[in-house]
Amino acid sequence: MALLFCHYICVMFQLGKALVSESLIEDEFVCNLSACKGICCIEGEAGAPVTEDEVVILKDIYPKVKPFLRPEGIEAIEAQGTHIETQNGELETPLVGGKECAYVVFDAQHTASCGIETAYKSGAVDFQKPISCHLYPIRIQEYSEFSAVNYHQWQICSDACLLGQQLRVPVYQFVKDALIRRFGIDWFDALAEIAKEHRG
Repeated sequence: MALLFCHYICVMFQLGKALVSESLIEDEFVCNLSACKGICCIEGEAGAPVTEDEVVILKDIYPKVKPFLRPEGIEAIEAQGTHIETQNGELETPLVGGKECAYVVFDAQHTASCGIETAYKSGAVDFQKPISCHLYPIRIQEYSEFSAVNYHQWQICSDACLLGQQLRVPVYQFVKDALIRRFGIDWFDALAEIAKEHRG
């Protein structure tokens, strides 16, 4: 297991073609929607990152997802597109008025969730949601030779950190399904073995 150090003093190790931050193993996290109300889908100045493959999927499934969205979200998508491309060439979901993701929906308690995932759970589409959303709080930066897999620490997720500590659920375990979706079961099993040894 090769160890590397990034510029902000986080230790990373190589697993296949990925460089993984040890914070995925050491830190703990469990979303606490009753406390945060899904604010990660609302805060920030950019939409959710999407891949080129997902751009095609979003265009294809939009008619089936549309009935699950808010009027504000539909208006934003039909004005901007099912995705946008930034000045830096990055692909993202569009926003409503520069705030929440256009695919966000709210329940009676004003808790945010993903309209795409709502459509998925209802059986309307077979695409759960963009992988970047599924993986959060993990962020992946793609390079030509490897993928950098990091834990994105954001103050608005402090309740999730506290709940994770109480339940003793490491970050990588919280996003198990998303990691398997992205890297495969063998990769995840190898990560789990490393985590078992590391956490003792």
